[in-house]
Amino acid sequence: MTALDPFREIERLLGTAMRQAPSAVAIPMDLYRSGDDAFVAKIDLPGVDPGSIDIDVDDRTLTVRAERRPEEAQWLVRERPTGTFARQLTLGRGLATDRIEASYADGVLTLTIAVAEESKPRKIQVSASDRTAAIEQGSSSGEQQATGEGSGQTQ
Repeated sequence: MTALDPFREIERLLGTAMRQAPSAVAIPMDLYRSGDDAFVAKIDLPGVDPGSIDIDVDDRTLTVRAERRPEEAQWLVRERPTGTFARQLTLGRGLATDRIEASYADGVLTLTIAVAEESKPRKIQVSASDRTAAIEQGSSSGEQQATGEGSGQTQ
């Protein structure tokens, strides 16, 4: 009779799961705002042919697809996934989806997504009216009436 070792069984299951090729590989990404003008997404795609990168925008969904083709070799260890990778981003309102720029360098795809003009922060100018002058004039004539000046009365 063999004793049951739960840790060995967990290790065996995890090892089996890790050896299987994942159906969807996560693509690491950094996303940040660059000033008031744009958002920048940097997506890691090492070893990807730039010609295989496909970027689509449909309504408010941006999809990035890329392919890393396997090399013909007699593999000893193969840890880097191959195949087609995809990442989708839901874009919020206020972005200029017609002005998205993309560049690829050193295995990193950089997307610059412009903020629409109407969504940029702006300063509202406050204008002063002539109401101050009207109040001053009104208060000086009110003082004259209250003191009796200019009414022709003598005391």
